[in-house]
Amino acid sequence: MADTSIGTPEQLRDPNYTPPLAKAVPLGIQHVLAMFVSNVTPAIIICGAAGFGFGSNSPDFPQMIYMIQMSMFFAGIATLIQTIGLGPAGARLPIVQGTSFAFIPIMIPLVAGKGVDAMAVVMGGIVVGGLFHAALGLFIGKIRFALPPLVTGLVVTMIGLALVKVGIQYAAGGVPAIGKPEYGSLLNWTMAGTVVVVTLGLKFFARGMLSVSAVLIGLLVGYALAFMLGEVSFGNVGRAASFALPNPLHFGIEFSVAAIIGFCLMSFVSAVETVGDVSGITKGGAGREATDKEIQGATYADGLGTAVSGLFGALPNTSFSQNVGLIAMTGVMSRHVVTIGALFLIAAGLIPKVGAIISSIPIEVLGGGVIVMFGMVVAAGVSMLSDVNWNRRNMVIFAIALSLGLGLQLEPGALQHLPGTLKVLATSGILPAAFIAIMLNLILPEELAAEATEEVSGGMSGNDSGRSGK
Repeated sequence: MADTSIGTPEQLRDPNYTPPLAKAVPLGIQHVLAMFVSNVTPAIIICGAAGFGFGSNSPDFPQMIYMIQMSMFFAGIATLIQTIGLGPAGARLPIVQGTSFAFIPIMIPLVAGKGVDAMAVVMGGIVVGGLFHAALGLFIGKIRFALPPLVTGLVVTMIGLALVKVGIQYAAGGVPAIGKPEYGSLLNWTMAGTVVVVTLGLKFFARGMLSVSAVLIGLLVGYALAFMLGEVSFGNVGRAASFALPNPLHFGIEFSVAAIIGFCLMSFVSAVETVGDVSGITKGGAGREATDKEIQGATYADGLGTAVSGLFGALPNTSFSQNVGLIAMTGVMSRHVVTIGALFLIAAGLIPKVGAIISSIPIEVLGGGVIVMFGMVVAAGVSMLSDVNWNRRNMVIFAIALSLGLGLQLEPGALQHLPGTLKVLATSGILPAAFIAIMLNLILPEELAAEATEEVSGGMSGNDSGRSGK
């Protein structure tokens, strides 16, 4: 319920209203706390997949600190573009931008075990994909028909399923520790399990900000336990600089066909996600539908923020759904509140010591938080799929897309004879699943004969009436 001490009901529904500063600053910080962990986690995952950053003795450890720093800085910059606007870019709504999980399964095959040098290819894909994403703003409304809940729900579910393995590996001791005696030890699982238990406890039994920040608080409790167990080292915090500016082309830039195609294709999904977030904000905060101008501006900002991020060594940006829920909870629609939160993110991104502190979190503690976060991604996908009318036609589309997509992801060796570019794209699992689902949804007739799917449905009754996945 909205706090009427902040303003009148009409004011609270107005994006241009600025609450009193004493109320606006805590509300802005609240937005930062709600997205903070999710925003920096992708950078840690990609550094780990590339094989650098873990351990204070790693020569590339400062590179991970830099990427964490840029995750905060450019999340703040992209959020400012959304709230304040930059020409046609920006919805001028309280939209919080942050590093996207959706692109992680695309990036991992590009960098796996290749070290810091592989980041140049990722940055090239991010820049081109971001520009393509911005261009989608010109016709985003016209392509939504090709991405119904059947497709978007499948893709989001696939993203979560692709990442849950990472959560388990981190909780057990981290990717570099696989095969070592300490991997999967009771100590490791105690730290990870503490995070999961505290997070679930707060989610189910707390209210307000305690519930919204459950993952962050769970990580802090797990961090404190790890410190007491002697598993935390602050050596790099002292060595980190107190202030540093973003460095253009920090990782270099290299253009790869596989990276460009992968990032451009995932931009469709990210753009539709942003459209959903914009609609959720206007409905939850102002009780109205989003305008075409707001949707186009949000999409432009999404792409522009991503392209600029890539030029400075940061990962793709997208709108954060958890902050949409926070607006519905507080009832405060003010974009200036989110602007304050963006300024906090930018300030944190200019202080490498913040990144060094984050990097001191033991991988097992982070694994506990990641298990919850990635599980929630899967749950979000399942929730989207609940809007699908599960007739036989849609069951066939979902079954084929999921089987091939997940199967190729689990057994990449099945495509060892494909050219390098196609292999990287296909073994992501997400892109082939999305492509198959989109094509079948567009090609297959609305109703299939019952005989055509009796074997597939296994005798389960299907409701052939009503709307389909389209």
